[in-house]
Amino acid sequence: MPIEPATLQDLETLADQWVDLAREQRPHGSAILPDENRDRILQHFAHHIVDDDVLVDRLDDRIVGFVMFGQNTGNLELDTDRGIVHNLYVLPEYRGAGRGTALLGAAEDALTDRGIETIQLEVMAANTEAREFYDRAGYHQHRVVMEKRVGVESDTNPKGHD
Repeated sequence: MPIEPATLQDLETLADQWVDLAREQRPHGSAILPDENRDRILQHFAHHIVDDDVLVDRLDDRIVGFVMFGQNTGNLELDTDRGIVHNLYVLPEYRGAGRGTALLGAAEDALTDRGIETIQLEVMAANTEAREFYDRAGYHQHRVVMEKRVGVESDTNPKGHD
């Protein structure tokens, strides 16, 4: 599997695949609107490509998967240098053949070469397939994000709270 850096010529394909990724996440609770964010993600990809933070898996000159990653920078001093995997996607017909594992491993290697000690990523809580994939890759739950829709009647009352 030839994992290689993405080029600016890959932008349209990568944006299309990101839209597919975002669309796949909607049933798992993602609020991201895929088509409405395509132009924004195109610009995001361009910045990450220039920074060598996007790798692609090519098969017969076709991109069949990508990973976008980078250093997790913030305003607070931390006791570890953290990287982040922003997006990982493999076309559905190529899943289960180790391509996602190869892309993730290549991103981890690139981040490690930059001195990163800890790598983070986010996954939708309801996306059990993705969570199991990352569990097998050695990732574990670190932080839990909770959310509440306000101004909307809820059918559920967690733990009997009123």
